[in-house]
Amino acid sequence: QVQLVESGGGLVQAGGSLRLSCAASGRTFSSYAMGWFRQAPGKEREFVGSISKSGDSTYYVESVRGRFTVSRDNAKNTVYLQMNSLKPEDTAVYSCAARIGDSKYAYWGQGTQVTVSS
Repeated sequence: QVQLVESGGGLVQAGGSLRLSCAASGRTFSSYAMGWFRQAPGKEREFVGSISKSGDSTYYVESVRGRFTVSRDNAKNTVYLQMNSLKPEDTAVYSCAARIGDSKYAYWGQGTQVTVSS
């Protein structure tokens, strides 16, 4: 089992940047593939990006590709979401999640609010 805690959210102007962190408990962090998701008010939760357990493979939803980067540091049990060129439509609660292999994401953090002003 793994527990996840996000940090780094906040208020930023359009065009700005933020880096979110997701710290994981436990000694098996490197066994989990990690994902970032977001949910805006009144909308369904949306996949943002993911990274393999080794960090050698990433995948992004089209709307953030080229602006967002997912990375991880297995020595620090942490996964990151670097967000550049932020837009008001990126405003949402961002959550990280963990899964084993291609299974469903089974472990979730509580989320951190990102607000982008125009």
